[in-house]
Amino acid sequence: MIETISAWPSVRFRHEAAPLLKEREQYLTHLLQQGFDRAVVRSTAAYLVHVVRVMNMTSLRSVGQEEIDTAGQAWATYEGPLRRKLKRRGSPIMFVRVAERWLRFHGQLESPPTHPFQQLLVEFIDAMRSTRGLAPPTVLGYSSKAFGFLKWFGERHDSLEFVSLRDIDEFIASKREEGWSVRTLATQCQALRSFFGYAEIRGWCVPGIPLGIRSPRIPKYEDRPKGPTWVEVRRLIGSASGSAPNELRAKAILLLFAIYGLRSSEVAGLRLNDFDWRSETFSVQRAKRGGIQQYPIQYEVGEAIIQYLRKGRPHCSSRHVFVSTCRPHGLIRPGPMWQIVGLRMRKLRIESEHVGPHSLRHACATRLLKKGASLREIADFLGHRNLKSVSIYARYDTRSLRKVAAFSLAGVR
Repeated sequence: MIETISAWPSVRFRHEAAPLLKEREQYLTHLLQQGFDRAVVRSTAAYLVHVVRVMNMTSLRSVGQEEIDTAGQAWATYEGPLRRKLKRRGSPIMFVRVAERWLRFHGQLESPPTHPFQQLLVEFIDAMRSTRGLAPPTVLGYSSKAFGFLKWFGERHDSLEFVSLRDIDEFIASKREEGWSVRTLATQCQALRSFFGYAEIRGWCVPGIPLGIRSPRIPKYEDRPKGPTWVEVRRLIGSASGSAPNELRAKAILLLFAIYGLRSSEVAGLRLNDFDWRSETFSVQRAKRGGIQQYPIQYEVGEAIIQYLRKGRPHCSSRHVFVSTCRPHGLIRPGPMWQIVGLRMRKLRIESEHVGPHSLRHACATRLLKKGASLREIADFLGHRNLKSVSIYARYDTRSLRKVAAFSLAGVR
């Protein structure tokens, strides 16, 4: 394993910082052992070359967050011969993320100073989990966005009693200048409304803050759907051909996304005992509203999963249906799950607002709507709490907004 890793990209690394080669390989080996996809590990290996070079590291040393952020900006503006690919918008983010995780793995990442609002954030997170029962991804999203504002506000004030709508407007304006999209700003405002709604109840801030937070206007109707057309979906599924283990796994996963509109975490969480092949049904642990939902095993999906289990799935102790390709075989992480869909869509030049597993969820819902399913049926099928969540799909085919008496999964194909 070490010999293989040494080639990623070893020549340049030895030239830049030979003393750190061992520390780099230890971390890359750790990632492989944790089940990270080899493409992700290769990308990390390449970034570590630049982390060491830009930060002038000749040996492992303690590094603070400010130094990492500065180095990330330096890498983002670098246009020299060592940048083989075009600069990407997310390059400073990836640089900082890789540097942080590598240094944390070796115990060399300096702990940031205690945040003045850290305890408030902890209480907010606990309330989202215990009182409101929000899904882990939602809790993570809201808490990270609230932390972003509190970090910004904490540099100006040491108490939330001084916060005003002017501060929030100034924060949103600064993010707009940084290039945040309208949708990203809207989700930030949604998270802040949630946080300040709780802060108002606890008496941390003056009343009226959450009601005054206005999200930027998002066009009600857009030029194209959020997901690919069904013709494009079938082309995407058809691209997963051949008998290679990765292709067998990809086809089964693509079908689960497209036919049932499952979320990434729901597909990744499927276990072998969730499938009852005798009764031709399988059960899904819902990611957001919780609970178990049962589906019939559609023929094409069942055949794809059986082919993967027989010819593509590695022999391992994991009880998950889909496992990583690297040892130790275990739960597939979000990155590789996104690559199964997103990279294929880009290769096939399929244009969609969303590129990834969630785009197929949109495609599934739109397909059901066109087949005559009601919004209530679609909401139940996709595991949504209410009709508002699925009303977005109706924007693209108003003629299909008719109530039907029956709904058959057979029409999805």
